[in-house]
Amino acid sequence: MAEKWTSFEIRDKFIQFFEKNGHTHVPSSSLIPTNDKTLLFTNAGMNQFKDVFLGHAVLPYKRAVSSQKCVRAGGKHNDLDMVGKTPRHHTFFEMLGNFSFGDYFKREAITFAWTFLTEELCIPKEKLYVSVYKDDDEAYDIWKDEMHVPAEKIVRLGEKDNFWSMGDTGPCGPCSEIFVDRGEELSCGHPQCGIGVCDCDRWTEIWNLVFMQYNRDENGVLTPLPRPSIDTGMGLERITMFLQGVHSNYDTDLLYPIIQYIEKMTGKTYDDGKEGFPFRVIADHIRSCTFLISDGVVPSNEGRGYVLRRILRRAVRFGQVLGFEEPFFYKIVDEVVRLMGDFFPDLKIKQDYVKNVIQNEEERFFMTLNEGLRKAEEILGELKAENKTVISGKDAFLLYDTFGFPMDLTEDLAEERGFTVDKAGFEKAMEEQKTRAKEARKAKNNTDYVSEEELKDLPETKFVGYDTLEEQGKVLLSGEEFVITDVTPFYGESGGQVGDTGCIENNNGTFEVKDTKKSPDGKFIHVGSFIKGSFLTGDIVSLTVDKERRKATARNHSVTHILHKALKETLGEHVNQAGSLVEAERLRFDFNHYQRITEEELLTIENRVNEMIFSDLPVCLSISTVEDAVKEGAMALFGEKYGQEVRVITMGDYSKELCGGTHVKSTGEIGLFKILSEGSVGAGLRRIEATTGYQVLALLRENDKIISTLSEKLKARPESIVDKVDALQDKVKETERELSKIEAKMASKQAEEIEIVKIQDIEAVAKQVNVPDMEALRNTADMIRDKISSGIVILGAENNGKVNFVVSVTKDLAGKVLHAGNIIKEVAKVAGGGGGGRPDMAQAGAKDPSKIEQALQKGLELVKEKIEG
Repeated sequence: MAEKWTSFEIRDKFIQFFEKNGHTHVPSSSLIPTNDKTLLFTNAGMNQFKDVFLGHAVLPYKRAVSSQKCVRAGGKHNDLDMVGKTPRHHTFFEMLGNFSFGDYFKREAITFAWTFLTEELCIPKEKLYVSVYKDDDEAYDIWKDEMHVPAEKIVRLGEKDNFWSMGDTGPCGPCSEIFVDRGEELSCGHPQCGIGVCDCDRWTEIWNLVFMQYNRDENGVLTPLPRPSIDTGMGLERITMFLQGVHSNYDTDLLYPIIQYIEKMTGKTYDDGKEGFPFRVIADHIRSCTFLISDGVVPSNEGRGYVLRRILRRAVRFGQVLGFEEPFFYKIVDEVVRLMGDFFPDLKIKQDYVKNVIQNEEERFFMTLNEGLRKAEEILGELKAENKTVISGKDAFLLYDTFGFPMDLTEDLAEERGFTVDKAGFEKAMEEQKTRAKEARKAKNNTDYVSEEELKDLPETKFVGYDTLEEQGKVLLSGEEFVITDVTPFYGESGGQVGDTGCIENNNGTFEVKDTKKSPDGKFIHVGSFIKGSFLTGDIVSLTVDKERRKATARNHSVTHILHKALKETLGEHVNQAGSLVEAERLRFDFNHYQRITEEELLTIENRVNEMIFSDLPVCLSISTVEDAVKEGAMALFGEKYGQEVRVITMGDYSKELCGGTHVKSTGEIGLFKILSEGSVGAGLRRIEATTGYQVLALLRENDKIISTLSEKLKARPESIVDKVDALQDKVKETERELSKIEAKMASKQAEEIEIVKIQDIEAVAKQVNVPDMEALRNTADMIRDKISSGIVILGAENNGKVNFVVSVTKDLAGKVLHAGNIIKEVAKVAGGGGGGRPDMAQAGAKDPSKIEQALQKGLELVKEKIEG
């Protein structure tokens, strides 16, 4: 065996070996699965070939090799809780794999694997063991008779360990796993220690060969596939661990440099025992966070974004254990990029963006972390006092909802102190919150014009609105507020584009369509009201879309594609659409970006979009598969579910996106593009609102009208308006300064004219004064208070029918003898108001100016009561 392989060399050698054996090197797909809502994250090398294995897609090659980035955190495949506790569990890892799509099968797959391990990597054959499915005699014989593996080193295992299925139905088959014996010193000591008996560190599975040879139907019946296929997977971290002769994945050159980086940051030394647990968690988590954010995931409270937030916040919490008291996690991105950026160049391109996203999330979490930890300590303290050991679901949800603690963070805290968490109670509280939110949304925007029961037996509506805005259709169902037909030219709200409006009519009635909805199963619901008559089921009707409104909507939809590309060009490739609303009057476009956009950047974006409009690029439609379209450079929205065939909208050589919306024929039809506003709508999310076409013209006319009016009122030419306003502002500021001087003199004069009432040794002033506002009233009170040695000032003033009061108490009496806040409450109450404040200063408002003198006298009475007791 070679002295020491680097992980880069192992990965490179794997790919080169299979390329030499007729395999096409396919780059790693995104961690966000394309067109597959069954997966939260890409978690195996075969994910990107799923449709090929299912027979839904055909590739130009039959053999493939890849090094696939994978994440297992959240959902069915979740290793998060085990990270750092074992030598080999990770949230992020690389899966080396070779694949055959109906080409070679067991003999070749086994031969390739054995040859690579024993000849290319020079692993001694005596170190290798294999397992096969209990009934797979073919694989057993190949290993024994052709690879010459001794029978005692071949283990037959059952379906749980050695039979792989893509799902409850579909492609499946036996598998064969290859293990390395890492030595007796790592044995668990069990008398029968061995593969299939224990899971100790002596036996490490490094490669799984899956032989997809059956199709399983709904009844569980296995039918041989006409073209059996091969799917294999070898974890890069595990094979590197073995070849580098270390006992843990964390000691390999994939992870240990990150641990050393953390050592330098903390000044602490890592050990591979319990004390090193926080180092291992942070080292693992920074890899998954870096790759997830680079692939377009951003922290949020739902789906993938929530899993990312959980991972990130867990790392930050263990950073506190190492002594970090301010954001630190984002700094480690540089080391990940140094280690991985050569093979995954996207990391270098998005390095600054990834750091910004992590830093922003860290800063937000640090704001609540300490307060949350104090609350957690309080909860644990109360439980300990009551001799209880379970954190209730209610308290766990409080930590999540109020302090941003993901469930696993609460579980970590509990485990460290010997407590557990009521997960079922937490899930119940979470579901209750979701139900409340769902009901609130439903109440706010109720679109249930027709029941699911009424809809379920109706056929899918045939949509012809891409080609025509008028069509004849048959009424399938109608009510006072809705009409459903078998065919429609009306676009149903989807993909951010609003539904069409227009008219449906025949001799029996006329229905005004105010909106069009689309159910998840493809039924179009025309929403509105009857202007006259009604329809019967089976009626033939004419459906006519509002042509001008559709055109305006199409302009705004087409420009979102151009805007998307312009944002990527100006701000960086990390920008991805996060939501949109396309109406006739305007468009709204949400996207990922963690920094404020400057005026210069906005101008660049706006100019670029208009440049593409003026270029009058042809807007072309083509039909493709998702895989082919993405390979040809089309942008697909993450999380969207696409069918077998997708519409690809191409605008010249500038923009290419998958889209089911309606569009212009050429970009010149958009006319003009104008950004109306830009701002933040959440952590890492920005929003641009804009408009096009005639709406821009209307905006220009409105602005012209405003400019003309200002020009007339200011008696200035349009180009001189700004200078004239600047001059007026300077004049106003000067006038305000003069007015302030006059008010100060008036306040000083009124302060000199005060009448002081002696109550024993206390000096008291209660007076109505003439001042313009509350600030002047406070200033007057300060002046009077400074003239008395020990006492209280109670002032009242009327301004435009409203009443203000101020009470000021000298420091020697404040809070000890007299309390300004308590006195002003009673004073203001007399004039129909209320207020409060500090012991030395308080203010209040009231409604009845006629009661000011009475209120001031009430103040003096309260002072006498306090002094004379």
